[in-house]
Amino acid sequence: MASSGSKKVIYAALVGNSLIAVTKFAAAVFTGSSAMFSEAVHSLVDSGNQWLLLYGIKRARQPADEHHPFGYGMELYFWSFVVAILIFGVGAGVSIYEGVQRVIQPHPITSPYVNYAVLGLAMVFEGVAWLVAFREFNRAKGRRTWVAEIRFSKDPTVFTVLFEDSAAMLGLVVAMAGIAAAQAFDMPVLDGVAAILIGTILAVTAGLLAYECKGLLIGEGAGGAVVRGIRQIVDAQEGIKSINEILTMHLGPADVLANLSLDFKDGLSANDVERAVSALERAIKETYPEVTRIFIEAQSATGHADAARNGD
Repeated sequence: MASSGSKKVIYAALVGNSLIAVTKFAAAVFTGSSAMFSEAVHSLVDSGNQWLLLYGIKRARQPADEHHPFGYGMELYFWSFVVAILIFGVGAGVSIYEGVQRVIQPHPITSPYVNYAVLGLAMVFEGVAWLVAFREFNRAKGRRTWVAEIRFSKDPTVFTVLFEDSAAMLGLVVAMAGIAAAQAFDMPVLDGVAAILIGTILAVTAGLLAYECKGLLIGEGAGGAVVRGIRQIVDAQEGIKSINEILTMHLGPADVLANLSLDFKDGLSANDVERAVSALERAIKETYPEVTRIFIEAQSATGHADAARNGD
């Protein structure tokens, strides 16, 4: 399941986006700005997305049952993917449509300074939410680069909110620039162009999120450090001749399934093998608490190689 830090990030974004959405819609109706309307839709979609992420966290906490013996942890990945679809379909789609309509039929913006005031206020709210998400992301990142952390992270909630808030901040800048340009050059069509650009930003953001969530949905293995650590624990265990294979998969941000195929030394009794398996499972879980399920298969190296060749 997601960490408490992840929920803090989501709550911060939810409060900020909800307040901003109401304000933007009021300003869009009052001034008739397409860029402002696009931003209002963007904030509304983001607010809905935060609710979906919270719902995903709640669903992921359900205990395993007969129909889902490995639990519901991957529900969080599913709802994160739904968020990406909504950003693309609703946020980007409505923004681009509204922008195109305004380019085809431009009309002057009334009271543009109302838009400036609302966008400035939105930047403050979005900035606070972005800072909360950035700090949580940076804390988990360690020495990894931003791109490496996004690829490494198995908790989509933090980088989803960070992507959303980053797109929101960029969208606010585009909206303000579009409204200012439309006013300065007396070209209302530029307001529509800004709305199209905001939609394009959302579409790119949605594509990146969908790509990252896809990897989690189809099953990503544990990080290299965890796999190497498991290998070291096995190597240190008496009675193990060799490791045939170590397979891992994330069933949730902190829920890893590990399958080990081991070749035990000849001459060990069944009791010896059972004790070795129990010791290995205990040592792995103590060192890596995120490894919640471990399956250990006793198989000779030759038998494993034959099975692999035959596709078993």
